[in-house]
Amino acid sequence: MITMYGIKNCDTIKKARKWLDNQGIEYTFHDYRVDGLDKQWLINTCQNLDWELVLNKRGTTFRQLDSAIKDNIDEAMAIEQMLLSPAMIKRPILSVGNQLYIGFKDAQYAEIFNR
Repeated sequence: MITMYGIKNCDTIKKARKWLDNQGIEYTFHDYRVDGLDKQWLINTCQNLDWELVLNKRGTTFRQLDSAIKDNIDEAMAIEQMLLSPAMIKRPILSVGNQLYIGFKDAQYAEIFNR
């Protein structure tokens, strides 16, 4: 089973979905804003991929945080902030079987799916 996690209007999500569609790969799309965000899923994802990789520090939402939070952020605080504002999660996160992948590049997806 393949699931892509993200936010529907994200440009990177649009590119990744188009790639999967063009390759005829069936998947489920989980939109954090529409379908919600499970805390245990996020904790597991952060442990599997490393929370510092999952947290999008380049995005507007993170940059707008109070500097007291940004300067002292740790894994627990990052998870709480991502639960409050899912836009802080790097996108997409792709679940293929028991493996998680983050981000999108043509070559990366071609390797994942042997294309």
